[in-house]
Order: sequence, then C-alpha cells, then structure tokens
Amino acid sequence: MTKIIPKALINTMIKDRSVRTSITKDSFLYFFHFYYAHYVKYETADFQKEIIHNLEKSAVENLYVVAFRGSGKSTMVTTAYPIWAILGKQQKKFCIIFCQTRTQAKQHMMNIRTELEGNDVLKKDLGPFQEESDEWGSFSLVFKKHGARITVASTEQSIRGIRHNEHRPDLIICDDVEDVQSTKTRESRDKTYHWLRGEIMPSGDKNTRLIIVGNLLHEDSLLMRIKEEISSGKAGGIFKEYPLIDKNGVCLWSGKYKDEKDIENEKMKIASEISWQREYLLRIIPSDDQVIYPEWIQFYDTLPGMTHKGYRGTYAGVDLAISSKDSADYTTIVSAHIYSRREKMRIYILPNPIKQKLNFPAQVDLMKNFKNTQMPRSRDILFVESVSYQEALPQMLEINGVQAEAVKPKGDKRTRLSLTSTSIKSGIIKFPRQGCEDLIQELIGFGVEKHDDLADAFSLLINSTLDKHSNEGTVLMSWVDFSGWDARTSDTIYYSDYVDIA
Repeated sequence: MTKIIPKALINTMIKDRSVRTSITKDSFLYFFHFYYAHYVKYETADFQKEIIHNLEKSAVENLYVVAFRGSGKSTMVTTAYPIWAILGKQQKKFCIIFCQTRTQAKQHMMNIRTELEGNDVLKKDLGPFQEESDEWGSFSLVFKKHGARITVASTEQSIRGIRHNEHRPDLIICDDVEDVQSTKTRESRDKTYHWLRGEIMPSGDKNTRLIIVGNLLHEDSLLMRIKEEISSGKAGGIFKEYPLIDKNGVCLWSGKYKDEKDIENEKMKIASEISWQREYLLRIIPSDDQVIYPEWIQFYDTLPGMTHKGYRGTYAGVDLAISSKDSADYTTIVSAHIYSRREKMRIYILPNPIKQKLNFPAQVDLMKNFKNTQMPRSRDILFVESVSYQEALPQMLEINGVQAEAVKPKGDKRTRLSLTSTSIKSGIIKFPRQGCEDLIQELIGFGVEKHDDLADAFSLLINSTLDKHSNEGTVLMSWVDFSGWDARTSDTIYYSDYVDIA
C-alpha cells in the first residue's frame, strides 16, 4: 500500500478521520488501497492503476474492460467501485449490477455486503450502512443516509421502467454477462446484444454510466461488437484489453508472476490450452469442431459481369426444408456466378441468398420463380439435394419447365462443408462485402449455430459446381471471333482468348 499511498500520508490518514475521508472520497485509488487493503496481496500493477484511473476520472464516460482471469477486475469494478461511486465524489444514486445468472448476482451482492457490514474502518468512517429494512438483502441495498441504492440482477430479469425514488439507474455494471455456451449461437449473441441495447441502456439517462467487464469469448460476442463499434466511431467510450502477457511478451503483473516459472505454474492449473489462450492471453480460439475460419473468407467489390469472356453461367444450390413450422429448417437458395479460364475457376457468391420457411408446394413455386427471373439462360443450373421425399422434386420442376439437377449428397453435412474449405481458403470462392452476413456466420459457426441451412445450400452449390467442372473435359482451344458472341444466350463456352479472372 505504501507504494500507492506515501507512508507519511498513511500515518496521517490513520490518525485523522477527516483527512482520510476527504482523500478517499476524492480518489478511488486511495479509497481502494486504504479500505480494501486486504484485497491487495501483490504489488499493484500498472494496468490495475489504469483501470482505477478510468473508473474515477469520469462519472459518465462508458468503460469496457477485458482482462485475464485473476486480474482483480471484478474486485475493483464490481465490489469496490459501486460503493465509492455512491459515497465518493461521483455521488451516484442508483447502481445496478448485472450478471448472467441470479446466483452470480447474489454472490456479487454478498461480496459488497461483506464489506459494508464487516469492514470496521469503512463502517466507522462512512457508515452506518445496514438498515432495518427489507431493502437490505440478497439483491438490493439501500443507503438511506445517501438516498442511494445498489441492486443486482441477472440478464434474464427485466428492469424496464425501474427507479429508485426519482432516480433512474445512473450506474450500470455488467460483469461476465456472457460465457462460452451463450456465445455459441448467433441467436444467443443477438439476444445478449439486443438486451443491452434495447433494454439496459434505455433504462438510464444522459448521465448514466455503463461499465462492462468480461472476456473475449467469440469473434461476434457482445464485447467484440462493442469494440468494433468504438473502433468505427459508431459508439463512444473507452475499451481496454489486458492480457496476462502482452504482444511484446511482457507479463502485465510482475508483482504476482515474478518469472516464467510462476506463469507456467498458473498455466498448469488450467484445464486446457484453449482455456489458457482464451482466459489469460485473451485470444479467441475457435471450437475444435470449426470447419471454416473467418480469416479464410475473401471478398469482392465488383462482379466481373455476365459479359466477361470467362462467364459460364449462374448456378444455385437449394436446401429444402421438410415443413414450414416455426421449429423446422429453412428452405434456402445460395447462388453464384461461375467464371473459368482453362483450369482456373472463380466462384462469386451472389448477395442476399434466400432463406424462408415454406411448405412443399411453395418450395416448387419459389424455385420456378427464381429460375425464371434469376437464371433464365439454358446453362444456368439449380442443384437440388435429392434425398427421401425430395427425390420427386427435380421431376416436378422439370414438368413445370424448370431445369434442375438432382444431387445425391456425399457424406454428412460436416463432410460436405469440409470439401469446400480448400476453395474458400485459396480464394476460388469470393463473397460480396455486403448481403451474405448470415451465410458467412453459418459457415464459420457451423456446428454451433442453431440453423445450418444456408451452409448446406452453399456446400451443395460448391461441390456440385466443382464436380461438374472437373468432369466436363470439353475445352475448345481454337481462336474464336467473339464479336458476335452473346454470353446471355450462347450455350457454348470457349476458353481461348479469355482474359484472366480476378
């Protein structure tokens, strides 16, 4: 403590109550190191000082802290800061602390109560705190003397319209509101994000401060979305990341981990390498089951066009749903422009793939309309999975004048998607920058996303296209005059005189 508070000042603070209350009300750094000295077992690290500084410097500016396990972030942000924010110079009146579960919320409240009821110096200087009231309990504490309240809640609880007297929440703290399980699906991640933006943030006012502490659990997690919003200027606030070992290989808490042996001993306590990387080094590690990785995805800004000499046609993969019930899968269509020059191929995925819940007759109508409007050329092909009841569909489409190729799937869904990985990684397949977000999310989140219908239609399209290309073997090498050739109507593909496909 003496390295934070000079020894001479400590002696004065110990002797004079008015001095210590004046100093600690003004400085959260001194408040924490004086009243919470029993938590300070190691020399305070620079990153911890920075967290404390950002907590105390503004009563309004939002703060987002990502730090390694055992960094002390929850002790500083969730246990100590709410008390100082009420008793100190920020004069907050209504603090709400959110956790993922009510059990976790109750534990945070117990930690706060332990200090308010058992910290004798804190009680003597700034108390009394405990009130003979139902408001002093497991989920709420009322500071009658200060007209303030601390409430804890889970992410499942609604706080719409909540107030303390005339005060709306002016300090909102979210501590580990996500975990690995809750970030697995796009649906769950969206739910947490919309909970924050749609319910939590509107519950405050212009003077409300939002603080979120946690870990980076997924490329699309709540904190990652916030990080991107701040980086792009769409949102304000301070975003800080503190891994145990920084990018230069320096340990951020040398007071606790004095050498590599200490770090190695800590690592040995962790169940897996993935947990160590994620929770201590703040690296987002994909699931062991991941098939497609986000860094593989390559984008295009402009389509080469249907008049390009390498244009071969528009192909589409169709994944059919069994029913149109809410619980059923979606009927999906993923389409692409196909370009090739000799052995070189490029597949440009078209934006806005179709994803609808449809019954069988509606599926037929959809594909008929899609073929007539989006794929009118004779060489344009619908690839339709042919299994069980779906075997009749290609024949029905043919009767209705729709060209479709029935495709027997090879292996399970994971196997089929795996077969596309090389083409994605090598850049044979390119995606539009906008309009394929759901498809890309299903690809990189395969195995954990609630639905994989777009991914399955994509696999059908790519594998069928590659099979067709490799089996064709008809390449006309003669020099041809292209002046009278119409790419929109010609059924013949000439490979000579092509320009390279980007």
